[in-house]
Amino acid sequence: MRILAAIPFVGILIGVYFVNRVTPYLFGMPFLLSYCVIWVVLTSVIMTVIYFIDPKNKEGAAE
Repeated sequence: MRILAAIPFVGILIGVYFVNRVTPYLFGMPFLLSYCVIWVVLTSVIMTVIYFIDPKNKEGAAE
């Protein structure tokens, strides 16, 4: 789970250096801005997956 939680950190902070471009537009935004927006959405998805596979969250549901 820790590796899964580190993926957004690497994607947003380190990946920005590799995708620092303006010319290709995605969704009407410059590429770097759309890359950051996509990672914000992916971070929410990844954290939801972590929440559901975490065994500590399943203990509280039985009560």
